[in-house]
Amino acid sequence: MFKDIKKLSPNMTDTLIGAGTEMDGHLKSQAGVRIEGVYKGDIESKGDIVIGEGGIAKSNISARDVTIAGKVFGDVHTLGKLIITATGQLHGNSHAAILNVHEGGILNGSSQMERMETKPAGIASDGSGSGGNSDKKTKQAG
Repeated sequence: MFKDIKKLSPNMTDTLIGAGTEMDGHLKSQAGVRIEGVYKGDIESKGDIVIGEGGIAKSNISARDVTIAGKVFGDVHTLGKLIITATGQLHGNSHAAILNVHEGGILNGSSQMERMETKPAGIASDGSGSGGNSDKKTKQAG
């Protein structure tokens, strides 16, 4: 009866917490989640999280990409993009590779940005820890 369930894609929204709905708990999802109601509790997703304009999340959020058009009270950790729209509010810390705050959007907290890529093989340190500038500093000082 339930054997026809297809594998979930992180690119699709599988879970919707609609307007007028309030939930408490811990949410783990393989696909995307959209919140238009109120959610309290941590959220982990391998897909994207969207907090709609009417949505409120009192949550720490961990996902691939996060878009905030409503309100989030908690920390957000993404492997990709964090987008705070003109109506969005993040009251917490962010950790993302890419941060985009639209005019009118609110970020109350600290922000840490790190790219998830590695350095190209052609770039190497000379071992001096100063990027090869030690000779220049010595010549300028003496």
